[in-house]
Amino acid sequence: MTTAIVWFRRDLRLAGNPALERALRGHARIVPLYVHAPHEESPWEPGAASQWWLHHSLAALAENLRRRGAPLQIRRGDSLAVLQDAIHESGAEAVYWNRLYEPAAIARDTYVKHALKMQGTEAHSSNAHLLIEPWDVATGQGGPYRVFTPYWRKVRAALQPRPPAAAPERIDGVTIKGDVPLDALDLLPRIPWDTGFSAAWQPGEAGAARALDDFCDDAMRGYAEQRDFPATTGTSRLSPHLHFGEIPPQQIHWRLDELGRERGERWREAAEPFLRELGWREFSHHLLYHFPQTPQENLNPAFDGFAWREPRGDELAAWQRGRTGIPIVDAGMRELWHTGWMHNRVRMLVASFLCKNLRLHWRHGARWFWDTLVDADLANNTQGWQWTAGTGADAAPYFRIFNPVTQGERFDADGAYIKRWIPELSRHAFKNIHAPWKQPDLLARSGYPEPIVDLGETREAALQAYQSR
Repeated sequence: MTTAIVWFRRDLRLAGNPALERALRGHARIVPLYVHAPHEESPWEPGAASQWWLHHSLAALAENLRRRGAPLQIRRGDSLAVLQDAIHESGAEAVYWNRLYEPAAIARDTYVKHALKMQGTEAHSSNAHLLIEPWDVATGQGGPYRVFTPYWRKVRAALQPRPPAAAPERIDGVTIKGDVPLDALDLLPRIPWDTGFSAAWQPGEAGAARALDDFCDDAMRGYAEQRDFPATTGTSRLSPHLHFGEIPPQQIHWRLDELGRERGERWREAAEPFLRELGWREFSHHLLYHFPQTPQENLNPAFDGFAWREPRGDELAAWQRGRTGIPIVDAGMRELWHTGWMHNRVRMLVASFLCKNLRLHWRHGARWFWDTLVDADLANNTQGWQWTAGTGADAAPYFRIFNPVTQGERFDADGAYIKRWIPELSRHAFKNIHAPWKQPDLLARSGYPEPIVDLGETREAALQAYQSR
């Protein structure tokens, strides 16, 4: 009986898992193995919110595997050394895993694959994370894309919906020595700041399936119209499930296509804007693969000499904790702190405020999001911040400065989102809850802070800095 190791990383599911499928086709027994090696992702080790999600996702995966007869083996240490020990203990002939695309992961996986093959162990990697590999899309000149629309046009034309493989009903698992309990990984916070997370999320494969069902049954119908309104349930909230591989994008694509065939052309047209958002995720990974320096460096070198300010006093802390005095910005930052997530429209607004009104480097924001988002993904986080800052591919120009007051009036007209996350403003009848500083007496009684900057003055200062760069 031949044995194989399935090396789980951020593919924490059993259905539609190519590495697991290939291992089960070729071998009689499986060692499901998770290696905790955050140091190998340096300088982008998972942040605190991601660790919370990882703990619960691993617990869900372990239970799914246990019920099928293959307990998840958890170990800590250097991935290659742990794999070599597991091969020795189990007699495994092969190791299977699904690819990751961050620069550190690519370097690590390349090294591991070479080392395993040199010692005579088969090593196989698969795509379980993206609709299309980053290296499989090129411009007519053979280079990477920097503009989304032609990229997506090419990818969209090539997409073929494929049904995901069902989760195996039974797995003949192999237990090896050296397993550590999940709690020993210390992924959960020692001071319980995560109570809002548990109320907002269900990590794991079942939670991902439920989120997709809820979205398709409800929000999908009005997605194009409702996705920009943060007070409504108008988005899928699938991003953390996608990041941790609890659901593959292929499964989402297949489900959308399947429902389109059942419900007709109108529903299929309604689904297309959401599929395009999956395309942005693909584009972000395309950029990260071809421009691996971008988590730290501007993609557009014209901004390398830009006059970013250094944080003064507690202004960065005020932004981080939702105390800037700008309601839509503070509501978003408080939602992030409480739930580990923020509505996409509001993400753009808080990023614009940081990079343009405060004129702080986008890296300050990227790092904070990295630590506080449950869906913190290096490709998406980098692309999102560079897009808003105007420094990346297909970016919004720097001189496009969102006005948080008019944005709030447009996308949160009745202030429902602001009142939910800033209760001190909900207790008073402000004539314009998006600009409460216009009623200073009422503002003082509310306990909400005055703005830390003047929006008009900082807008002009940002434009001057842009023109003189």
